Amino acid sequence: MPGRKRHVLLLTGLVLGLVATSAQAGDKKKPELISGAGAQMLAAQCDGCHGPNGSSGGPAIPSIGGNNPEYLVEQMKGFASGEIPSTIMGRIAKGYTEDEVKRLAAHYGKQKWTPAKQKVDAAAAKEGAKLHEKYCEKCHEEGGRKADEDVAILAGQWLPYLHFTMTDFVSGKREMTKKMKKKVKKLLKSKGEKGLNAVLEYYASQQ
Repeated sequence: MPGRKRHVLLLTGLVLGLVATSAQAGDKKKPELISGAGAQMLAAQCDGCHGPNGSSGGPAIPSIGGNNPEYLVEQMKGFASGEIPSTIMGRIAKGYTEDEVKRLAAHYGKQKWTPAKQKVDAAAAKEGAKLHEKYCEKCHEEGGRKADEDVAILAGQWLPYLHFTMTDFVSGKREMTKKMKKKVKKLLKSKGEKGLNAVLEYYASQQ
């Protein structure tokens, strides 16, 4: 009897081992089939700073839910390589595999964009709306609401974050695209920093 029990246990272990190996092999071949729960578990770490479903509650941290997945992937690559300056995102981005980054991007891309509730300078925002139409609308369509593969949602983003990011762009700390650099240069030459800040007030005011 002891021998028989041992034989059954060995067979059971072998079967379970084969099942586990098969499941792992399947995951490697088709990582996109990994359940949504896996992506949510990964996102739980990000939500700690970026808020539930990527809707940030902190003015210095951007909301990311609702953005284009391809845009989010490129941002993570930029953080990991150091191309995009950051405080801790560079270290965090390096801790994810390429597949994990894609799953995170897909997860946040499915979330609803939630505009930040914040106070803005109404007069500046009104002026900023006009400047947006003249200098920015061609890329940041629909008043900055459109999420594209190379453009983030700006309408309703936290104003302090917009200021921090634009400061990095203008100072050269973060590289602008040629098109953006040209437009920002024209805006600054025509309206100065006041005009640029007015555009940011406009984006922040959008609900």
